Amino acid sequence: MTTTAAGAPRRRPPARYAVRALGNWMNLSTPLGLLISRVGGCRVRRGPRRLWLAEGYRPPFPVAPAFTVGDVLISRGPWDRVPASLLGHEERHSWQWFVCLGLPFLAVYGAAMAWSWLRTGDRGSANVFERDAGLVTGGYPERPLRPLFGGGPVGGRRLSAPTRPRARSRSGR
Repeated sequence: MTTTAAGAPRRRPPARYAVRALGNWMNLSTPLGLLISRVGGCRVRRGPRRLWLAEGYRPPFPVAPAFTVGDVLISRGPWDRVPASLLGHEERHSWQWFVCLGLPFLAVYGAAMAWSWLRTGDRGSANVFERDAGLVTGGYPERPLRPLFGGGPVGGRRLSAPTRPRARSRSGR
């Protein structure tokens, strides 16, 4: 058993974190996250529960204070100034990358984001991944659902052709 500098026994993190870390490494999502953080100008360090914390991300996309790719949690600012709840929210996304087998997560997350925009006008409110990670902790508002068809405009446009009153027949019916 190893000990800390103070002589206290060091606890090993539960095995589930090692499984997630290995899975996200093998499915290439963590290497992609490390590459994105490097290209984005981040400083990278080890975080809790086998996560990587990247801070100082500079590119304008994606439009978010933080995002996750594999086990790499990427933030525009320093992680020590980010609320612990946001760290937990982003950690939940690392599990989603694991469950979706890595890179396919990009496609299914994109579809969930499009569905959310269609239903609420917001990219997160009806997004199943953001709801699972916690809307409020991720900084997303809870917006009401909009009707899909026949209930008015969606995104400023109608999805169906406008209806015109039927012309009366000569017989008056």
